[in-house]
Amino acid sequence: MKTRIFVSVLLSVLFLSFAGAQKSPNKIVITGTVLDANEKPLPNAMVMIDGVKTSSMTDSNGKYRIKVGKNAQKIGIISFSAGLLEQAIDGRPEINFSYSASSLSQKPVQTESAGDQGVNTGYDYTKKKEMTSPGKQIDGTDRKYASYTSVAEMITRENSGIKYNGSGYIIQDSKDFFGSVPALLVVDGVYVETFDGITPSSVESITILKGSSASIYGARGYGGAIVLKTKIENK
Repeated sequence: MKTRIFVSVLLSVLFLSFAGAQKSPNKIVITGTVLDANEKPLPNAMVMIDGVKTSSMTDSNGKYRIKVGKNAQKIGIISFSAGLLEQAIDGRPEINFSYSASSLSQKPVQTESAGDQGVNTGYDYTKKKEMTSPGKQIDGTDRKYASYTSVAEMITRENSGIKYNGSGYIIQDSKDFFGSVPALLVVDGVYVETFDGITPSSVESITILKGSSASIYGARGYGGAIVLKTKIENK
């Protein structure tokens, strides 16, 4: 009798252990510390997962903690003062970030290589397959835009996730602690305050960058970026 009870208990324990081993967690917890260019803790930096902003932020000691889906691939840290850094998750439970002067350096102007399909980011042409969130592009040479009265109409009618409130373009309700964050505006590689005065007929292309795709502009691209290229540039 005792032997039978022992065997039954042993089998129950083995069954529970096997069942527990078969269950894989739906989420994993990642922790880490973020340091600025001076190797000091960076507080109030936002955590991004696969190019999407989250509600998690670094504390006064530069530490963060976040739960992510097991299929998440990249984790990023974005700060108004320091810009954005990203790393591959690769199943790591601890990922630390350290900013440096080179992390915010701008890319040199390059031309698009033959056969490479790219997105005009204002600094250079970036291959779509290399971008975490490829930019939405509007072909200004399409005849359907001839009837549009403004660049704002072109952008908002072609992108339901963008709102224009008269003072700026808001991409997918981008916000910070102080309210909505307007997108950075770039015309032929130059930062501008508005697209007013530019007619739809003079537009060659408009590229909408959001999330990590806008990180090449550092903190300026926190609310995304709208890069406009005019036809005059090629003359």
